[in-house]
Amino acid sequence: MTASLPPLLPHATRDLARFAAGTRFTDIPASVIDRVKLSILDGLGVCLHGSTLPWTQKVRDVVLEDGGKPLASVWNSGAKVGLANAVLVNSTAGHAFEMDDIHKESILHPNSLSVPTALALAEADPTLSGRDIVAAIAVGAEIGVRIGNAATMALFLNGFHPQGTSGAFVAAVTAGHLLKLSPEQMQHAIGIAGSLGAGLMAAQEGAMVKRLHAGRAAQGGMTAALLAKKGFTGISDVVEAGYGGFLSTIARTPNPARLLDGLGTDWEVARVGFKMYPNVTSIHAALDATRAVLAEEHLAPGDIAGIEIGCGHMTFVHTAWDYRPAGVTAAQMNMFYGIAVMALRGGVSARDYSEATVADPEVLSFIPRIKVFVDDALEAMGPAFRHAARVTVRAVDGRAFAREVLNRRGSPENPVAREDVERKFVANLAGLLGPEEIAHLKSLALRLDALENADDILKIVGPARSGA
Repeated sequence: MTASLPPLLPHATRDLARFAAGTRFTDIPASVIDRVKLSILDGLGVCLHGSTLPWTQKVRDVVLEDGGKPLASVWNSGAKVGLANAVLVNSTAGHAFEMDDIHKESILHPNSLSVPTALALAEADPTLSGRDIVAAIAVGAEIGVRIGNAATMALFLNGFHPQGTSGAFVAAVTAGHLLKLSPEQMQHAIGIAGSLGAGLMAAQEGAMVKRLHAGRAAQGGMTAALLAKKGFTGISDVVEAGYGGFLSTIARTPNPARLLDGLGTDWEVARVGFKMYPNVTSIHAALDATRAVLAEEHLAPGDIAGIEIGCGHMTFVHTAWDYRPAGVTAAQMNMFYGIAVMALRGGVSARDYSEATVADPEVLSFIPRIKVFVDDALEAMGPAFRHAARVTVRAVDGRAFAREVLNRRGSPENPVAREDVERKFVANLAGLLGPEEIAHLKSLALRLDALENADDILKIVGPARSGA
Protein backbone atom coordinates (compact mmCIF):
# COMPACT_ATOMS: atom_id res chain seq x y z
CA MET A 1 0.00 0.00 0.00
CA THR A 2 2.80 2.42 0.85
CA ALA A 3 4.28 2.23 -2.66
CA SER A 4 1.11 3.74 -4.13
CA LEU A 5 1.32 6.99 -2.14
CA PRO A 6 0.84 9.98 -4.47
CA PRO A 7 3.81 12.15 -5.44
CA LEU A 8 4.48 15.22 -3.34
CA LEU A 9 4.72 17.41 -6.46
CA PRO A 10 4.14 15.63 -9.79
CA HIS A 11 7.09 15.66 -12.22
CA ALA A 12 9.30 17.77 -9.95
CA THR A 13 12.45 15.74 -10.64
CA ARG A 14 11.76 15.87 -14.39
CA ASP A 15 11.22 19.64 -14.32
CA LEU A 16 14.35 20.30 -12.27
CA ALA A 17 16.35 18.11 -14.67
CA ARG A 18 15.03 19.91 -17.73
CA PHE A 19 16.01 23.24 -16.25
CA ALA A 20 19.43 21.95 -15.23
CA ALA A 21 20.19 20.45 -18.64
CA GLY A 22 18.80 23.31 -20.68
CA THR A 23 20.11 26.40 -18.89
CA ARG A 24 23.11 28.11 -20.46
CA PHE A 25 25.44 30.86 -19.31
CA THR A 26 23.51 33.49 -21.24
CA ASP A 27 20.29 32.49 -19.44
CA ILE A 28 21.74 33.43 -16.06
CA PRO A 29 21.44 37.08 -14.91
CA ALA A 30 24.71 39.01 -14.74
CA SER A 31 24.19 39.75 -11.04
CA VAL A 32 23.92 36.02 -10.34
CA ILE A 33 27.07 35.33 -12.36
CA ASP A 34 28.98 37.91 -10.31
CA ARG A 35 27.75 36.33 -7.08
CA VAL A 36 28.73 32.86 -8.25
CA LYS A 37 32.24 34.00 -9.18
CA LEU A 38 32.68 35.39 -5.67
CA SER A 39 31.60 32.00 -4.29
CA ILE A 40 34.13 30.33 -6.60
CA LEU A 41 36.86 32.59 -5.20
CA ASP A 42 35.76 31.79 -1.65
CA GLY A 43 35.59 28.08 -2.49
CA LEU A 44 39.14 27.99 -3.85
CA GLY A 45 40.41 29.65 -0.69
CA VAL A 46 38.64 27.35 1.74
CA CYS A 47 39.53 24.20 -0.24
CA LEU A 48 43.21 25.05 -0.40
CA HIS A 49 43.30 25.98 3.29
CA GLY A 50 41.47 22.77 4.11
CA SER A 51 43.96 20.72 2.09
CA THR A 52 46.58 21.41 4.77
CA LEU A 53 44.55 19.96 7.65
CA PRO A 54 45.16 16.49 9.08
CA TRP A 55 41.70 15.05 8.44
CA THR A 56 41.87 16.02 4.77
CA GLN A 57 45.34 14.53 4.52
CA LYS A 58 44.12 11.22 5.93
CA VAL A 59 41.47 11.06 3.19
CA ARG A 60 44.11 12.08 0.63
CA ASP A 61 46.48 9.34 1.79
CA VAL A 62 43.81 6.66 1.40
CA VAL A 63 42.94 7.90 -2.09
CA LEU A 64 46.56 8.09 -3.22
CA GLU A 65 47.28 4.61 -1.88
CA ASP A 66 44.32 3.36 -3.92
CA GLY A 67 45.60 5.03 -7.09
CA GLY A 68 43.53 5.34 -10.24
CA LYS A 69 43.62 6.85 -13.72
CA PRO A 70 45.31 10.28 -13.43
CA LEU A 71 42.53 12.57 -14.66
CA ALA A 72 42.15 15.24 -11.99
CA SER A 73 44.40 16.78 -9.36
CA VAL A 74 44.23 16.17 -5.66
CA TRP A 75 44.84 19.79 -4.74
CA ASN A 76 48.05 20.71 -2.96
CA SER A 77 49.53 17.26 -3.57
CA GLY A 78 51.03 17.19 -7.07
CA ALA A 79 49.15 13.93 -7.72
CA LYS A 80 46.25 13.06 -9.99
CA VAL A 81 43.60 10.36 -9.58
CA GLY A 82 40.23 9.51 -11.04
CA LEU A 83 37.43 12.06 -11.06
CA ALA A 84 35.35 10.65 -8.20
CA ASN A 85 38.30 10.24 -5.85
CA ALA A 86 39.69 13.68 -6.67
CA VAL A 87 36.49 15.36 -5.56
CA LEU A 88 36.28 13.09 -2.51
CA VAL A 89 39.49 14.70 -1.24
CA ASN A 90 39.01 18.23 -2.55
CA SER A 91 35.45 18.62 -1.27
CA THR A 92 36.45 17.18 2.09
CA ALA A 93 39.04 19.96 2.12
CA GLY A 94 36.35 22.51 1.31
CA HIS A 95 34.33 21.56 4.39
CA ALA A 96 37.40 20.93 6.51
CA PHE A 97 37.38 24.10 8.60
CA GLU A 98 33.80 25.42 8.72
CA MET A 99 34.58 28.26 6.33
CA ASP A 100 32.64 27.30 3.19
CA ASP A 101 29.72 29.48 2.12
CA ILE A 102 26.20 28.96 3.46
CA HIS A 103 22.69 29.04 2.00
CA LYS A 104 20.52 29.54 5.07
CA GLU A 105 17.22 27.98 4.05
CA SER A 106 18.68 24.78 2.60
CA ILE A 107 21.50 24.60 5.19
CA LEU A 108 23.91 23.85 2.34
CA HIS A 109 27.46 24.99 1.62
CA PRO A 110 27.50 24.85 -2.19
CA ASN A 111 31.01 26.04 -2.98
CA SER A 112 32.81 23.15 -1.27
CA LEU A 113 30.79 20.77 -3.46
CA SER A 114 30.51 22.50 -6.81
CA VAL A 115 33.94 24.10 -7.20
CA PRO A 116 36.00 20.87 -6.85
CA THR A 117 33.48 18.98 -8.99
CA ALA A 118 33.55 21.50 -11.81
CA LEU A 119 37.32 21.93 -11.82
CA ALA A 120 37.94 18.18 -11.80
CA LEU A 121 35.93 17.82 -15.00
CA ALA A 122 37.52 20.94 -16.47
CA GLU A 123 40.94 19.40 -15.88
CA ALA A 124 39.91 16.18 -17.56
CA ASP A 125 38.41 18.10 -20.51
CA PRO A 126 40.30 21.34 -21.28
CA THR A 127 37.77 22.19 -24.01
CA LEU A 128 35.37 23.28 -21.26
CA SER A 129 35.41 27.07 -21.11
CA GLY A 130 35.27 29.36 -18.12
CA ARG A 131 31.68 30.16 -19.05
CA ASP A 132 30.83 26.46 -19.04
CA ILE A 133 32.31 26.11 -15.55
CA VAL A 134 30.55 29.15 -14.07
CA ALA A 135 27.20 28.11 -15.54
CA ALA A 136 27.55 24.56 -14.20
CA ILE A 137 28.40 25.79 -10.72
CA ALA A 138 25.44 28.19 -10.76
CA VAL A 139 22.96 25.57 -11.96
CA GLY A 140 24.29 22.84 -9.67
CA ALA A 141 23.94 25.05 -6.62
CA GLU A 142 20.51 26.25 -7.73
CA ILE A 143 19.07 22.74 -7.99
CA GLY A 144 20.74 21.49 -4.83
CA VAL A 145 19.60 24.33 -2.61
CA ARG A 146 16.05 24.13 -3.99
CA ILE A 147 15.88 20.49 -2.97
CA GLY A 148 17.34 21.50 0.40
CA ASN A 149 14.73 24.25 0.73
CA ALA A 150 11.96 21.74 0.12
CA ALA A 151 13.45 19.38 2.71
CA THR A 152 13.16 22.22 5.27
CA MET A 153 14.85 22.20 8.68
CA ALA A 154 13.06 18.91 9.31
CA LEU A 155 15.87 17.08 7.50
CA PHE A 156 18.38 18.47 9.99
CA LEU A 157 16.14 17.97 13.00
CA ASN A 158 15.65 14.34 11.93
CA GLY A 159 19.40 13.93 12.37
CA PHE A 160 20.67 14.16 8.80
CA HIS A 161 23.49 16.47 7.68
CA PRO A 162 22.25 18.51 4.70
CA GLN A 163 25.76 18.83 3.28
CA GLY A 164 26.07 15.08 2.95
CA THR A 165 22.49 14.42 1.82
CA SER A 166 21.12 17.33 -0.24
CA GLY A 167 24.70 18.13 -1.19
CA ALA A 168 24.89 15.15 -3.53
CA PHE A 169 22.42 16.91 -5.84
CA VAL A 170 24.68 19.99 -6.07
CA ALA A 171 27.56 17.88 -7.30
CA ALA A 172 25.47 15.68 -9.59
CA VAL A 173 23.94 18.61 -11.46
CA THR A 174 27.24 20.52 -11.61
CA ALA A 175 28.91 17.47 -13.14
CA GLY A 176 25.94 16.63 -15.35
CA HIS A 177 25.88 20.12 -16.80
CA LEU A 178 29.55 19.92 -17.77
CA LEU A 179 29.08 16.41 -19.16
CA LYS A 180 26.28 17.87 -21.32
CA LEU A 181 23.71 15.36 -20.14
CA SER A 182 20.36 15.35 -21.91
CA PRO A 183 17.30 16.21 -19.81
CA GLU A 184 16.55 12.50 -19.45
CA GLN A 185 20.11 11.69 -18.43
CA MET A 186 20.11 14.60 -15.97
CA GLN A 187 16.91 13.23 -14.45
CA HIS A 188 18.66 9.92 -13.92
CA ALA A 189 21.75 11.64 -12.48
CA ILE A 190 19.52 13.34 -9.92
CA GLY A 191 17.77 10.03 -9.35
CA ILE A 192 21.05 8.26 -8.65
CA ALA A 193 22.41 11.03 -6.43
CA GLY A 194 19.37 10.83 -4.18
CA SER A 195 20.39 7.32 -3.18
CA LEU A 196 24.06 8.17 -2.64
CA GLY A 197 23.88 11.10 -0.22
CA ALA A 198 24.53 10.39 3.48
CA GLY A 199 25.59 12.07 6.70
CA LEU A 200 24.51 12.03 10.36
CA MET A 201 24.46 15.13 12.56
CA ALA A 202 25.83 13.36 15.64
CA ALA A 203 29.19 13.99 13.97
CA GLN A 204 28.95 17.62 15.14
CA GLU A 205 29.94 16.69 18.70
CA GLY A 206 33.42 15.64 17.75
CA ALA A 207 34.39 13.58 14.69
CA MET A 208 36.48 14.06 11.58
CA VAL A 209 33.73 12.36 9.58
CA LYS A 210 31.67 15.57 9.42
CA ARG A 211 34.28 16.92 6.98
CA LEU A 212 33.98 13.77 4.90
CA HIS A 213 30.25 14.32 4.37
CA ALA A 214 31.02 16.98 1.76
CA GLY A 215 33.61 14.79 0.07
CA ARG A 216 31.28 11.82 -0.11
CA ALA A 217 28.44 13.97 -1.45
CA ALA A 218 30.72 15.30 -4.20
CA GLN A 219 31.99 11.81 -4.95
CA GLY A 220 28.43 10.48 -5.06
CA GLY A 221 27.27 13.32 -7.29
CA MET A 222 30.17 12.89 -9.68
CA THR A 223 29.56 9.15 -9.84
CA ALA A 224 25.85 9.72 -10.45
CA ALA A 225 26.51 12.00 -13.42
CA LEU A 226 29.12 9.68 -14.93
CA LEU A 227 26.77 6.71 -14.60
CA ALA A 228 23.89 8.63 -16.15
CA LYS A 229 26.13 9.51 -19.08
CA LYS A 230 26.59 5.76 -19.63
CA GLY A 231 22.86 5.11 -19.61
CA PHE A 232 22.59 3.93 -16.00
CA THR A 233 19.17 4.73 -14.55
CA GLY A 234 18.16 6.27 -11.26
CA ILE A 235 14.86 6.86 -9.47
CA SER A 236 13.06 9.04 -12.00
CA ASP A 237 10.90 10.70 -9.35
CA VAL A 238 13.48 10.63 -6.56
CA VAL A 239 12.67 14.06 -5.18
CA GLU A 240 8.88 13.85 -5.06
CA ALA A 241 8.14 10.11 -4.68
CA GLY A 242 5.46 9.65 -2.03
CA TYR A 243 7.11 6.52 -0.66
CA GLY A 244 10.87 6.07 -0.48
CA GLY A 245 11.66 9.40 -2.15
CA PHE A 246 14.25 11.84 -0.88
CA LEU A 247 11.81 14.31 0.66
CA SER A 248 9.28 11.79 1.93
CA THR A 249 11.95 9.66 3.60
CA ILE A 250 14.50 11.88 5.28
CA ALA A 251 12.60 15.16 5.52
CA ARG A 252 9.21 13.55 6.28
CA THR A 253 7.42 16.92 6.55
CA PRO A 254 8.73 18.73 3.45
CA ASN A 255 7.55 21.81 1.61
CA PRO A 256 7.61 20.59 -2.02
CA ALA A 257 6.41 23.93 -3.39
CA ARG A 258 9.92 25.27 -2.73
CA LEU A 259 11.29 23.02 -5.46
CA LEU A 260 9.93 24.95 -8.42
CA ASP A 261 8.76 28.33 -7.09
CA GLY A 262 10.36 31.00 -9.28
CA LEU A 263 12.65 28.53 -11.04
CA GLY A 264 14.64 30.43 -13.64
CA THR A 265 13.52 33.87 -12.47
CA ASP A 266 14.19 33.94 -8.73
CA TRP A 267 17.69 32.57 -8.30
CA GLU A 268 18.30 30.92 -4.93
CA VAL A 269 22.04 30.83 -5.57
CA ALA A 270 22.04 34.62 -5.26
CA ARG A 271 21.06 34.11 -1.61
CA VAL A 272 24.21 32.24 -0.70
CA GLY A 273 26.07 34.03 2.09
CA PHE A 274 29.66 33.97 3.30
CA LYS A 275 31.18 32.88 6.58
CA MET A 276 33.25 35.45 8.43
CA TYR A 277 34.10 33.20 11.40
CA PRO A 278 35.66 29.71 11.11
CA ASN A 279 32.87 27.93 12.96
CA VAL A 280 29.25 26.84 12.61
CA THR A 281 27.01 29.52 11.08
CA SER A 282 24.36 29.13 13.76
CA ILE A 283 26.50 30.90 16.37
CA HIS A 284 27.59 33.83 14.19
CA ALA A 285 24.78 36.21 15.21
CA ALA A 286 25.54 35.54 18.87
CA LEU A 287 29.23 36.18 18.22
CA ASP A 288 28.39 39.41 16.38
CA ALA A 289 26.22 40.62 19.27
CA THR A 290 28.78 39.69 21.93
CA ARG A 291 31.58 41.35 20.00
CA ALA A 292 29.51 44.54 19.66
CA VAL A 293 28.87 44.73 23.40
CA LEU A 294 32.51 44.13 24.31
CA ALA A 295 33.75 46.75 21.88
CA GLU A 296 31.12 49.42 22.53
CA GLU A 297 31.15 49.08 26.33
CA HIS A 298 34.91 48.49 26.61
CA LEU A 299 34.47 45.35 28.72
CA ALA A 300 37.42 43.20 29.70
CA PRO A 301 36.97 39.51 30.59
CA GLY A 302 37.20 40.33 34.29
CA ASP A 303 34.29 42.76 33.94
CA ILE A 304 31.89 40.00 32.83
CA ALA A 305 29.74 38.21 35.40
CA GLY A 306 27.74 36.27 32.85
CA ILE A 307 26.45 36.07 29.28
CA GLU A 308 22.91 35.02 28.40
CA ILE A 309 22.07 34.00 24.84
CA GLY A 310 18.57 33.51 23.49
CA CYS A 311 18.24 31.68 20.19
CA GLY A 312 15.85 29.58 18.14
CA HIS A 313 15.26 25.89 18.73
CA MET A 314 17.40 24.69 15.83
CA THR A 315 20.41 26.76 16.90
CA PHE A 316 19.96 25.48 20.44
CA VAL A 317 19.91 21.84 19.27
CA HIS A 318 22.76 22.43 16.85
CA THR A 319 25.18 24.27 19.14
CA ALA A 320 24.17 24.46 22.81
CA TRP A 321 25.17 20.98 23.94
CA ASP A 322 27.54 20.70 26.90
CA TYR A 323 31.04 21.39 25.65
CA ARG A 324 33.84 18.94 26.19
CA PRO A 325 37.23 19.09 24.45
CA ALA A 326 36.70 16.40 21.82
CA GLY A 327 38.70 17.89 18.98
CA VAL A 328 38.48 20.78 16.58
CA THR A 329 35.12 19.78 15.07
CA ALA A 330 33.38 19.83 18.45
CA ALA A 331 34.83 23.25 19.27
CA GLN A 332 33.78 24.71 15.94
CA MET A 333 30.23 23.45 16.35
CA ASN A 334 29.71 24.61 19.94
CA MET A 335 28.14 27.88 21.14
CA PHE A 336 29.75 27.81 24.59
CA TYR A 337 33.28 27.46 23.26
CA GLY A 338 32.87 30.19 20.62
CA ILE A 339 31.29 32.71 22.99
CA ALA A 340 33.91 32.04 25.67
CA VAL A 341 36.70 32.69 23.17
CA MET A 342 35.00 35.90 22.02
CA ALA A 343 34.60 37.10 25.62
CA LEU A 344 38.21 36.38 26.50
CA ARG A 345 39.92 37.58 23.33
CA GLY A 346 37.52 40.03 21.71
CA GLY A 347 37.48 38.04 18.48
CA VAL A 348 37.42 34.54 17.05
CA SER A 349 39.86 33.34 14.39
CA ALA A 350 41.37 30.20 12.95
CA ARG A 351 44.09 30.13 15.58
CA ASP A 352 41.41 29.50 18.23
CA TYR A 353 40.60 26.14 16.62
CA SER A 354 43.53 23.79 16.92
CA GLU A 355 44.18 20.67 18.95
CA ALA A 356 46.37 22.82 21.19
CA THR A 357 43.69 25.42 21.96
CA VAL A 358 40.34 23.61 22.19
CA ALA A 359 41.08 22.50 25.77
CA ASP A 360 42.43 25.86 26.94
CA PRO A 361 41.79 25.93 30.74
CA GLU A 362 40.96 29.64 30.60
CA VAL A 363 38.20 28.99 28.06
CA LEU A 364 36.87 26.00 29.98
CA SER A 365 36.74 28.01 33.21
CA PHE A 366 34.78 30.82 31.52
CA ILE A 367 32.10 28.54 30.03
CA PRO A 368 30.05 28.23 33.28
CA ARG A 369 29.35 31.98 33.01
CA ILE A 370 27.41 31.38 29.77
CA LYS A 371 23.74 30.44 29.62
CA VAL A 372 21.98 29.52 26.35
CA PHE A 373 18.23 29.08 26.06
CA VAL A 374 15.47 28.91 23.45
CA ASP A 375 13.99 32.38 23.02
CA ASP A 376 10.31 31.82 22.29
CA ALA A 377 9.95 35.17 20.53
CA LEU A 378 12.82 34.41 18.14
CA GLU A 379 11.48 30.91 17.55
CA ALA A 380 8.07 32.38 16.70
CA MET A 381 9.69 34.48 13.94
CA GLY A 382 10.14 31.31 11.90
CA PRO A 383 12.93 29.55 9.98
CA ALA A 384 14.16 32.74 8.29
CA PHE A 385 15.49 33.85 11.69
CA ARG A 386 16.94 30.56 12.86
CA HIS A 387 20.39 32.16 13.15
CA ALA A 388 19.15 35.18 15.15
CA ALA A 389 20.35 35.81 18.70
CA ARG A 390 19.59 38.03 21.66
CA VAL A 391 22.60 38.46 23.91
CA THR A 392 22.76 40.03 27.36
CA VAL A 393 26.17 40.60 28.91
CA ARG A 394 25.97 41.13 32.66
CA ALA A 395 28.83 43.05 34.26
CA VAL A 396 30.19 42.40 37.75
CA ASP A 397 29.08 45.90 38.78
CA GLY A 398 25.45 45.03 38.09
CA ARG A 399 25.06 46.69 34.70
CA ALA A 400 23.51 44.72 31.82
CA PHE A 401 24.05 45.29 28.11
CA ALA A 402 21.70 43.71 25.55
CA ARG A 403 22.09 43.36 21.80
CA GLU A 404 19.90 41.68 19.21
CA VAL A 405 21.28 40.46 15.89
CA LEU A 406 18.61 39.05 13.59
CA ASN A 407 20.88 38.48 10.59
CA ARG A 408 24.50 37.52 10.98
CA ARG A 409 27.26 39.45 9.26
CA GLY A 410 27.91 37.81 5.88
CA SER A 411 24.30 36.79 5.26
CA PRO A 412 22.41 38.17 2.24
CA GLU A 413 20.34 40.28 4.65
CA ASN A 414 23.49 41.69 6.30
CA PRO A 415 26.04 41.38 3.52
CA VAL A 416 29.75 41.93 3.62
CA ALA A 417 31.56 43.83 0.90
CA ARG A 418 33.33 42.07 -1.95
CA GLU A 419 36.57 43.27 -0.39
CA ASP A 420 35.77 41.36 2.81
CA VAL A 421 35.46 38.08 0.88
CA GLU A 422 38.69 38.87 -0.95
CA ARG A 423 40.48 39.53 2.36
CA LYS A 424 39.22 36.20 3.69
CA PHE A 425 40.56 34.51 0.54
CA VAL A 426 43.99 36.09 1.00
CA ALA A 427 44.08 35.16 4.69
CA ASN A 428 43.18 31.54 3.92
CA LEU A 429 46.12 31.21 1.53
CA ALA A 430 48.74 33.15 3.49
CA GLY A 431 51.71 30.87 4.12
CA LEU A 432 50.59 28.41 1.47
CA LEU A 433 50.96 30.56 -1.66
CA GLY A 434 53.08 33.64 -2.18
CA PRO A 435 51.46 37.09 -2.45
CA GLU A 436 51.84 37.28 -6.24
CA GLU A 437 50.37 33.82 -6.74
CA ILE A 438 47.45 34.62 -4.42
CA ALA A 439 46.75 37.80 -6.39
CA HIS A 440 46.94 35.88 -9.68
CA LEU A 441 44.56 33.16 -8.48
CA LYS A 442 42.14 35.80 -7.25
CA SER A 443 42.20 37.52 -10.63
CA LEU A 444 41.63 34.23 -12.46
CA ALA A 445 38.66 33.27 -10.29
CA LEU A 446 36.94 36.64 -10.57
CA ARG A 447 37.20 36.63 -14.38
CA LEU A 448 36.68 32.92 -14.89
CA ASP A 449 33.86 33.51 -17.35
CA ALA A 450 36.35 35.26 -19.64
CA LEU A 451 38.92 32.43 -19.61
CA GLU A 452 39.33 29.92 -22.42
CA ASN A 453 39.60 27.10 -19.85
CA ALA A 454 40.63 26.51 -16.23
CA ASP A 455 44.20 25.43 -16.94
CA ASP A 456 45.84 28.44 -15.26
CA ILE A 457 43.79 27.92 -12.10
CA LEU A 458 44.67 24.24 -12.02
CA LYS A 459 48.38 25.01 -12.40
CA ILE A 460 48.15 26.87 -9.08
CA VAL A 461 45.89 24.60 -7.02
CA GLY A 462 47.33 21.23 -8.05
CA PRO A 463 51.03 21.22 -7.04
CA ALA A 464 52.20 20.34 -3.53
CA ARG A 465 53.16 23.33 -1.43
CA SER A 466 55.69 23.70 1.36
CA GLY A 467 52.92 24.97 3.65
CA ALA A 468 51.10 21.65 3.45
